[in-house]
Amino acid sequence: MKKINSNAFGISETIPTKFFLVAGHSEGMTPLNAFDSALLDAGIGNTNLVKMSSILPPGAEKIKPIKLPLGALVPVAYASKVSSQVDEVISAGVAVAIPKDSKKNGLIMEYSAAGHKEEIERIVRHMAEEGMRYRNYPVKEIFSISVQHKVKKIGAVYAAVVLWW
Repeated sequence: MKKINSNAFGISETIPTKFFLVAGHSEGMTPLNAFDSALLDAGIGNTNLVKMSSILPPGAEKIKPIKLPLGALVPVAYASKVSSQVDEVISAGVAVAIPKDSKKNGLIMEYSAAGHKEEIERIVRHMAEEGMRYRNYPVKEIFSISVQHKVKKIGAVYAAVVLWW
C-alpha cells in the first residue's frame, strides 16, 4: 500500500497497488436480487463496493482474483446490466489499458448492453485504446473480461476491475 501524506483534513490517503478483473451473471426474483447474485458469482458479493471513475494508479500490478475481507470497502470500476426481457442476451465487460510508461496512470473502461460478450468485449477494448489515445499514452497491453447471460425471468451481468493493496 502506497501512503500519501495527510491532506488538509488530516486524512491519510492510500493508493491501491494491485488490480484484478472479475465477472459474474445470475437470475433473481427482483432486479436487485439478480444484481446481488451476479456479484456473488463474480466473487465480490460480500464486500462494500465503492464505484470509482476509471483511472488505474501508475505501476499497479495485475494479480489473480483474491478472496477479499468480508465487509471491506473495495474500489471498483464496473459495468452491469439487468433485464427482465425473457430470452434476451445481456453482457457486461471491462478493459484495462496499461501505458508503456509505468509512471503514467492506466485507464479502465466499462460497457454493458444487450448482445453477446465477444462484441461487448471488442467494444470495451476499443474504448480503452481510444481513451489512451486522448491522453497520448502509448499502450503496453490491454486486459479485459466479459460475461453474458440469457434472461429467464430477471437476469443480471456484472464485470469489474477491482483495486486492492
